[in-house]
Amino acid sequence: MKFELIDYAIFIAYGFIIIGIAFWVTRKGEKTSEDYFLAGKSLPWWAIGASLIAANISAEQFIGMSGSGFAIGLAIASYEWMAALTLLIVGKFFLPIFIEKQLYTIPEFVEQRYSENLKTILAVFWIGLYVFVNLTSVLYLGATALDTILGQGSGSILLPCIIGLALFAALYSLWGGLAAVAWTDVIQVVLLIAGGLITSFIALSHVSPDGGVMAGFKMIYEQVPGKFSMILEKGEIITPNGKDAWWDLPGLAVLIGGLWVANLYYWGFNQYIIQRALAAKSLREAQRGIAFAAFLKLLIPLIVVVPGIVAFVLNVGPDGMVTAESAAASFIGENGNVINDNAAPWLISNFIPAGLKGLVVAALAAAIVSSLASMLNSTATIFTMDIYKPYINKNASEGSLVNVGRISAAASLLIAVSLAPQLKNLGQVFQYIQEYTGIVSPGILAVFMLGLFWKKATNKAAVWGALLSIPIALYFKVAPNGWSDSSFFLHLPFMNQMFWTCIATMVIIAGISYSGGKGADSEKGIPLSRQLFSTGRAFNISAVVICLILVFLYAMFW
Repeated sequence: MKFELIDYAIFIAYGFIIIGIAFWVTRKGEKTSEDYFLAGKSLPWWAIGASLIAANISAEQFIGMSGSGFAIGLAIASYEWMAALTLLIVGKFFLPIFIEKQLYTIPEFVEQRYSENLKTILAVFWIGLYVFVNLTSVLYLGATALDTILGQGSGSILLPCIIGLALFAALYSLWGGLAAVAWTDVIQVVLLIAGGLITSFIALSHVSPDGGVMAGFKMIYEQVPGKFSMILEKGEIITPNGKDAWWDLPGLAVLIGGLWVANLYYWGFNQYIIQRALAAKSLREAQRGIAFAAFLKLLIPLIVVVPGIVAFVLNVGPDGMVTAESAAASFIGENGNVINDNAAPWLISNFIPAGLKGLVVAALAAAIVSSLASMLNSTATIFTMDIYKPYINKNASEGSLVNVGRISAAASLLIAVSLAPQLKNLGQVFQYIQEYTGIVSPGILAVFMLGLFWKKATNKAAVWGALLSIPIALYFKVAPNGWSDSSFFLHLPFMNQMFWTCIATMVIIAGISYSGGKGADSEKGIPLSRQLFSTGRAFNISAVVICLILVFLYAMFW
């Protein structure tokens, strides 16, 4: 099914609506840095929750997680469902400290708890990560998805899509700051959930000869029951390209191991995520927003993982394998490999009718653009508040801080646009870049966790812990790259590598802190109290309900 005139009309209308809302909510202009970077600390709970999800859901989920659903099945949903529990932990234990300290940025916490030098090191790291990895990869993956749907995967419109997505995100986020991003995210998240549900329901209705969503779900569950296993055993699921899925999702580690490292780092100490909560009217409002986002997280696998499973069922052969004979041509690469990530674009291209297709593609664009806008604003916030103001112009006016934020965001976007087209030539190097975050995140998480909850942690120990976490992580990576026969190296799944790297880093920080501080509390240790972590009734009820739903889901699909 081709993209028709009505689809283009709907897609263009979506763009005008988003830009119109952004300019309307910021029509008076952003006069201070707090207005621009923290939306004047005026966000209500529902805007915070919606904006958290819109910032999080992007092409990686719509395209990458659907591809993982195609290759692995529902087990990949642990990233989403365990994120719901992680959000509750962040709301209960992290946010009270961050908001009490009136932070603009996560690096600012590092300065207050440890030192200015460590803050600057981490600020530079995060700016590099956002520009060279996050912004660049979201632009590339998003443009690739649009090219697959609109240009039949020819690559002819890849560059125009990259430029178009970048200009769209810049048009409202650079002028309006976080307020424009957060308020438009309310519309974006409604659209992306609606578009995702439409894709899932239409795809499921095509599976069963009798039609119907429930009949389709029952059929795929009966036809590929292995795809609905949440906790994988070794050898249980072999992907279409012959890889044991256990190496990506190693059994109970998704519940008690390395997935906690990835989730706590991402949801607790990621500037473009936590910035929404820092912009809340109050702590209670931020916590309600966190709980709302956790509820939405429970829905995400239905709109990004289930379509991938449906695509697998529709392309599998009688022998249970996806081959060149059984699958659509778009799933088979030049070397005969199976391209899992084409699951969602293939479903949209082949099963979504005219009119609805424009809405679904608009939902995909909403996911991409909202993430780009969030990353741009957070990159600008860190550069302006953690580098420009303390080191370049300590006496900068509020107006100049806002202007520097806009300029730095624009510069970041230009760099990402210039690099994004090159990712198609990187091959396995691109995959290595994606794992870069997983190498450094365990050490950073250890620094933050001990800084938050252990008064004895010292600045010297934190610096050494952060530095030594890198060779520890690289030690674990050596085995899969050719040293697996050596008894000196451990051959572990990447998720387990993150877990043990984090534990080892915590031990190093604890040891150096004890030896240097002789067991005394650091003068910058954070005083903790039961009152600090008290939460309201709405948050508490939400937390109980979410935990019960998670227990039910894992019991059903274990």
